[in-house]
Amino acid sequence: MEVTASQVMELRKKTGAGMMECKKVLTEAQGDEAKAIELLQERGILKAAKKSGRIAAEGIVSAYVSEDKKIGALVEVNSETDFVSQNEEFKAFVADVVKQVALNNPKDVEELLAQKSIVETDKTVQDVLTSKIAKIGENLTIRRIARYETAGIVESYIHGDGKIGVLVEMETEDSALAKDICMQIAAARPEVIAESDVPADRLEKEKEILKAQVVNEGRPENIAEKIVMGRLGKFYGEICLLDQEFVKDSSKKIKDLLNEKKATIKAFARFEKGEGIEKAEENFAEEVAKQLK
Repeated sequence: MEVTASQVMELRKKTGAGMMECKKVLTEAQGDEAKAIELLQERGILKAAKKSGRIAAEGIVSAYVSEDKKIGALVEVNSETDFVSQNEEFKAFVADVVKQVALNNPKDVEELLAQKSIVETDKTVQDVLTSKIAKIGENLTIRRIARYETAGIVESYIHGDGKIGVLVEMETEDSALAKDICMQIAAARPEVIAESDVPADRLEKEKEILKAQVVNEGRPENIAEKIVMGRLGKFYGEICLLDQEFVKDSSKKIKDLLNEKKATIKAFARFEKGEGIEKAEENFAEEVAKQLK
């Protein structure tokens, strides 16, 4: 029999399993929802789906760059515990995911999950992820991806065993320079490349803050604007990559270094594991008690 979209949606709502898995088991069960749920249980998918609501803020950031340095990708894949993030099977899965992003160029995580896996070609990436959740026993999430393809070069840098990852696209053939820029981005946390890339609302808000500080210092309001413009240099030096001091030589800024090398930074991505994810507060005694039950 033909399985309807509404049946698939209803099973997904009840179980939390992926759309493709719901459609697959409903088809095998000839539309029998109870039998379909049994199939999900037998395959460990229902167990994995229940874990999908738990917070995953650990994990690793991983990068892949092609041998000719024309294509590169960066991904963050999260787990619930740091222990699992050191698991070799988990690391291998993340390596497969970042290579898939580089080779198949999904526009976002949703499209990536729907693609056929480059490793297990009879499954989607979502299917493989669900299987890993069931096997490893923790919620795992592919949180974000970045990919560059260029006529110049792409370079990457991974810091702290996957805690921070950087991917940069540059107009240059100097791989060592590109690696230095990656390390700069990892260490100095720029938000944009140039001053012109700072969003207008962000700039106006910073000006308001600086003006309030100047007025509170007792400076005359008629000269506050000039003082604010002078202090904006520090703001730009913190968030604009080109205005930052080079971490290897503080006597020059990144824009000076690029001028010397006749190089240009086209784009960059910096992922830090778990940034922005609100971690659940855990009671260790309660956790141990749960394990003993």
